[in-house]
Amino acid sequence: MEGVTDLPFRRFVRELSKDKQPFFVSEFLSTGSSVFLTPVNKRAVRFDKEEEPFCMQLFGHSAERLAVAALQAQELGAAFVELNAGCPAPKIANKGSGSGLLRDLPNLQKILESMKSVLKVPLFLKSRLGWDENSIVINEVLEIAEGCGVEQLTLHGRTKVQGYKGIADWNAIGEIAAKAKIPIIGNGDIDSMEKALNAIKFYGVKGVAIGRAVLCNPWIFAGTKKITISDACNAILRYEKLLRADSLREGQIIGRLKQISARLCLEFSPDFRLKVLRSDSTQELLDNWGQML
Repeated sequence: MEGVTDLPFRRFVRELSKDKQPFFVSEFLSTGSSVFLTPVNKRAVRFDKEEEPFCMQLFGHSAERLAVAALQAQELGAAFVELNAGCPAPKIANKGSGSGLLRDLPNLQKILESMKSVLKVPLFLKSRLGWDENSIVINEVLEIAEGCGVEQLTLHGRTKVQGYKGIADWNAIGEIAAKAKIPIIGNGDIDSMEKALNAIKFYGVKGVAIGRAVLCNPWIFAGTKKITISDACNAILRYEKLLRADSLREGQIIGRLKQISARLCLEFSPDFRLKVLRSDSTQELLDNWGQML
């Protein structure tokens, strides 16, 4: 997730996951520039030895640029390269990238063929069911993916137009998993290990992808637990140290802390949540958390 799953956040989640380590995917990396390794992307492609095998996720709509970026990702040590054809953000999809590719399947095929031609590591694809309920194209996407040599498909059970509203259609995910020749990873509304295990058991997916739920519960991979004020406060203090150690600017640090605080605070008083989110400095935010202990 852009602006979320950077190196310090993954370190943070890895610490809280203890011995149950998830498989990590990078923030999605833009190929919109003529140069792939922009300053932003140079930071985003970093990963720790402990995260191997690591997957780098790319987005864009130019087959040529995506092929170049895929090759560079491989050279930087990515064990897997994934094309994002699922992001519903208007600034991405309306320009033909992310889930915008679901309205241009010939280009999706061209991109996958171009990326596959330069890669020695496996190529993955992330997709949604379609652009909207009147253009469900996931069967065609699966056929294209398998024909192009894609080795894994992560499927979010919503359309682009749905965004993150409503309930993910796990029946549709299960139907694709049943007919696919490649592993299908299910995505959508998984916010506990119980739901993850049930999805694998009842819908035939080989695994699940968890995104937004990690912000609400960064302990999710270690198993379900009741989050206490002490847990949340200590986690915020640790995350601040990791952000600072990675040389983020002060404005970035407080932004990231508010990002996760907004979700962690949902477990607690609405007044406390508002107080934390109105903090004018990192220290004020940390002090506000500390007062809850």
